[in-house]
Amino acid sequence: MSLTDLLAVARGDEPADLLLRGGRLVNVFSGAIEEADIAICGDRIAGIGPGYRARRTVDLRGAYVSPGLIDAHVHIESSLCTPAQFAAAVLPRGVTSAVIDPHEIANVAGLAGVRFMAESCRGLPLRVVVMAPSAVPATQMETSGAALDAADLATLLAEGAVHGLAELMNFPGVINGDPSVLAKIAAFAGRPRDGHAPHLSGHSLNAYAAAGVQTEHECTTVAEAAEKLARGFYVLIREATNAHNLHTLLPLITPANHRRICFCTDDRQPADLLDQGSIDYMLREAIAYGVDPVIAFRLATLNTAECYGLHDRGALAAGRLADLIVFDDLAAPRVRLVYAGGRLVAEKGRIAPDVRLAAPPAPPAIRETMRVAWERVELRIPDRGDNIRVIGSLENQLVTEERILPARVVDGLAVADPARDILKMAVIERHTASGGQSLGFIQGIGLQRGALAGTVAHDHHNLVVIGADDISMLTAARAVGEMGGGLAIADGERLLARLPLPVAGLMSDQPVAAVRAGYDELLAAAAELGSPLHDPFMAMSFMALEVIPKLKLTDKGLVDVERFGFVELFLKDDEMMR
Repeated sequence: MSLTDLLAVARGDEPADLLLRGGRLVNVFSGAIEEADIAICGDRIAGIGPGYRARRTVDLRGAYVSPGLIDAHVHIESSLCTPAQFAAAVLPRGVTSAVIDPHEIANVAGLAGVRFMAESCRGLPLRVVVMAPSAVPATQMETSGAALDAADLATLLAEGAVHGLAELMNFPGVINGDPSVLAKIAAFAGRPRDGHAPHLSGHSLNAYAAAGVQTEHECTTVAEAAEKLARGFYVLIREATNAHNLHTLLPLITPANHRRICFCTDDRQPADLLDQGSIDYMLREAIAYGVDPVIAFRLATLNTAECYGLHDRGALAAGRLADLIVFDDLAAPRVRLVYAGGRLVAEKGRIAPDVRLAAPPAPPAIRETMRVAWERVELRIPDRGDNIRVIGSLENQLVTEERILPARVVDGLAVADPARDILKMAVIERHTASGGQSLGFIQGIGLQRGALAGTVAHDHHNLVVIGADDISMLTAARAVGEMGGGLAIADGERLLARLPLPVAGLMSDQPVAAVRAGYDELLAAAAELGSPLHDPFMAMSFMALEVIPKLKLTDKGLVDVERFGFVELFLKDDEMMR
């Protein structure tokens, strides 16, 4: 399609390729619901209004039409699927664009990982906007499989592989002017730059904004989000599998401020994507809460398009991409038809039969990433005091607490205490076979026996194990190693369930339905062992992320995120007296 062809159709001189007749348009520009036809030429909207003719006509019979939904920030790797299968999950939900941060795979495989994701997204009916991962590694308090500096990221930009700079998780580095962090910001001058600064406020927040950071998706209270909104940030309201911020932040939205608010999912596992949904779920929940439907649609479409400079989408207007969804109930939108580039790609919750979601094979650098020095793995913790620091995991949140609790000591060793919901946690380095590991304790996972293990561990993605006894922990950990990466659950020497993730230890190469079935087996086994959590594996994956307060464990040690430094597992007497 040429511009000449598009203009000829727009003028009415030539027939459109497709005419969607009799729809009620959700006009995110005017705020009105507009009865109009939509003429499509090639992959673009040529015109809106009466009097168009077309080679093919679809009568919408009064159904509603809106722009395709846009996810403002998501890690495809957290779906445990490759991009093609992620598209299979979200396209039928009406998500036609997604702004992604591939820093999960980048922390495992560096530039090769980012290029693999970019290549895997090309040609998909889901439009994927790749951001350059700024946090590889997230900090120096972890061991990642790669390190990307400003020159590396600039190379990706020059290649056209990335659109902007992904979440600047090292917010202390930004605020304090770390030269390496500022170099990354400078490399993306004039490009979108995402933030990640939980609890940041006051002068520190001003410094973060002054550095040129434009978005924030880590808000957990209305007060925090309102301050960041007032300081010029786009606030991306998140509803992930293990970070449920939507309902808490819905009171933030007003007619006066809503144009700087977007929706994002960040990290969602297959069952939630397939059962509950993606951005479409957030849209329905916002409308049910009482947000005006057109405002809710702006948060899911136009606002995100404008935030990231994607001016070819996000609205129904001549010249924009013909990415749109059709549904029947404005009060509870459930997508019936999905068009991407003027082509029907999904209908009634299923990918259209003629749509092929091809995936390139993962090269060895992406598949061969499991390197553990098993002979150096040691899970015993010698007793060194009466009291220990325990990670307090909070259900449906990424932030944790630091809890000071009496240690349970048996035969000179500090051990798990399931009766108090205190489990042992290990983080084992898996990128270089260095033998590095750290041990600690965690409360809030709820296992009464057995152990979980996995290589999905934001952001370094080392091998994480949480369990009630050492034998179960080692059984689960070794199962993950034998799979070349993945998730496993064990009870003693008995392996209960496993899910291989051979693509960087993060993603399966199987269809999303198969991944979901395997994941369901893991969750069922975890429930059988006593965990009450909706998803203890997703919860575990964030317990090693040392950029979200308060207490986390990496392969290098126990991290007090607010101090931005390591602390000892056992407390000294003088610390107890403070």
